[in-house]
Amino acid sequence: MHLVLGGALLMPYYLLSVVALGALNPDQGEVRRVLLQFLALFTSLPMAAVTALVPTVRGLEGAAARALCAAARPEELATGPARSWAARRRTALWFVLHLFSGGVVAGMTLAGVPFAVVLLFGFVGGEELARFWTDHFPGWMLTGPALGLALLLLIVGTSAACGALLARWAPVLLGPTPEERLAAAERRATVLAQRNRLARELHDSVGHALSAVGIQASAAARVLRTDPDFAAEALRAIEEAARGAVAQLDTVLGLLREEEDAAAGPAGPTLAGLDDLLRQLARTGVTVDAELAPGLGALPAEVSREAYRIVQEGLTNVLRHAGPAPAGLRVALDADRLEIELTNPLGPARPSRPGGGRGLRGIGERATALHGGSTVGPSEDGTTWRLAVWLPVGGTAG
Repeated sequence: MHLVLGGALLMPYYLLSVVALGALNPDQGEVRRVLLQFLALFTSLPMAAVTALVPTVRGLEGAAARALCAAARPEELATGPARSWAARRRTALWFVLHLFSGGVVAGMTLAGVPFAVVLLFGFVGGEELARFWTDHFPGWMLTGPALGLALLLLIVGTSAACGALLARWAPVLLGPTPEERLAAAERRATVLAQRNRLARELHDSVGHALSAVGIQASAAARVLRTDPDFAAEALRAIEEAARGAVAQLDTVLGLLREEEDAAAGPAGPTLAGLDDLLRQLARTGVTVDAELAPGLGALPAEVSREAYRIVQEGLTNVLRHAGPAPAGLRVALDADRLEIELTNPLGPARPSRPGGGRGLRGIGERATALHGGSTVGPSEDGTTWRLAVWLPVGGTAG
């Protein structure tokens, strides 16, 4: 069917060429008329190539090839108009190949099949055709039905070869150009980076809140009867953490929905909100000895936001793995460098949840995105766990 479509699309160009060439050569003999048919075929192809430069032709030919041509990779065929001259040139080559193959097969079918039927079944004129063949080609053994069968096999073989040729070249000429492949790869990389960023936001914000809620709920349950005031304070802390988590979750969901108010970037707490974070941790029993440099509020918003998430994840890991243990936090600011150091004593190993370990990887990804770096691990004497991160003050994600 794809070859039939090619032959049908060729007809307007072919007829126009026949009319034009016939007007230039009004007096023609039999031989010249036959030559005119072949010449019209080849002069019609440049006109078809010019038509194929129209951008919408690429999408139409791609849809036809997916439906009718047994291409090896149909999912790669064009679905929209050509957006570059490279794509238009490829479409023109494909259109010429499609129409030429369809024209050859259509011509052979329309002229060859009746001829073969006459030879096979001995209709009127068959004997004269066979005699003409043997008179002009005496060395050939194919006469009558044998010649008709050979002609049918030739038509079938040509059709199969042309179909295979189109199937082979469809992904090459109608598939994405190198520029389009590069653009698609960049789009996939952008989407992946966005997904990773959203995953980090969810992990750090909601994960921290849930860890704090779990610790507070456990502490409240233990002293509910013996110290109701402490239990009430723990419940208030749970309420505050839950409200904060819901607000941050709504921000992340806004990014997923691509709402206008979230399009500029991920909103969220910055280093200016460290006091609230430390106060929440104190309610869970984690005492943080914080040494904060002055001027943190003047940091670029992106650097300050990422630094806050790094500190939040580090303190959450202390709460999750070391429990209510003291921790040391140092945030130093040089002329062009922000340094974060978080330490806590190593105690008995606490059970870890399945699938954990994403927090430290997220910290490394945040630092790398701002062209910074991080180190994490136990100290040389094995008594302290240390997380160190440095970020360039002028760093931007990229």
